[in-house]
Amino acid sequence: MSDVLSCVLPGVGFDRSTQGLLGAGQRLARELGGKHIVAVLGAADTGEIAKCCDSVLSAGHAALAEYQPETCLQALKALGEQSGAGVVLLGNDTYSQELTPRLAHRLGGCSIPDAQELSVQDGKVQVSRSVYGGKAMAHVAPNKTPAVVWVRARAMEPAEAGSAADVQQVDLELADSAAVRIVERHVEAQEGVRLEYAEVIVSGGRGLGGPEPFELLKQLAGPMKAQVAASRAACDSGWVPPNWQVGQTGKKVAPELYLAVAISGASQHLMGIADAKVIAAINTDADAPIYKHCRYGLVEDYKNAVEPLREKLAALLS
Repeated sequence: MSDVLSCVLPGVGFDRSTQGLLGAGQRLARELGGKHIVAVLGAADTGEIAKCCDSVLSAGHAALAEYQPETCLQALKALGEQSGAGVVLLGNDTYSQELTPRLAHRLGGCSIPDAQELSVQDGKVQVSRSVYGGKAMAHVAPNKTPAVVWVRARAMEPAEAGSAADVQQVDLELADSAAVRIVERHVEAQEGVRLEYAEVIVSGGRGLGGPEPFELLKQLAGPMKAQVAASRAACDSGWVPPNWQVGQTGKKVAPELYLAVAISGASQHLMGIADAKVIAAINTDADAPIYKHCRYGLVEDYKNAVEPLREKLAALLS
């Protein structure tokens, strides 16, 4: 029997990613025969969270009002030790990826990144994750406890809501850390929702040939209420901002629909869209790797396809 601790970081609400994280923790705790505990850092509303677990540890310390790595590590270490959980889960945001290995070290456990599936084999946790740029799946069994894992939370099924659990307010003594200080924050302009939360994504690649065709993709995205993204090649060429990049070294997304336009489908890009429910592609190369992974494909020059598709969608969805 092992308890599971899901961690909600400062500034995070009850969004789809949080719901997926809690769903993963809820199901894993059930399979292990333990309790599902949620650690909430900062002054978050715990109302909906409390309906998805057995108990909530809420740390509303003033130093946790916003994300600061050293402070969050102190808090999570204290809550991890207090819970006694054998498995600690974090989401797949940049902050969680930064914290996971460091928290595992401080708790004396092991760290496992990028979990796509969590299961129990012979009473022990098993984590499945893609490797070699998404070409294979590795099944990892933790050899130390607690196992600190960040999961592709948005791709997980949301937690089942029940009656609200008890919320325990935890008073933490957090030392002022001089090791790392945030001296400045730069927020990039963001139109619409973040790619990680987008339901529909229209993405362009090297085959577009320059920045101008992305204006066509924006027009196509309009009637679809979609977000526009890009491959690494397009971002590295300076055609679009870096925060549009989807792939192994960019954003990992899980939309209901991912439309790849002029993207060949390198393994690194496919790894970033592995959790998409439906993939569709438009490409002139009938042998492009993307066609082995998409449900719908059109072998055509984007110049002949995007505008008619936009007009058709506008008429259907108006």
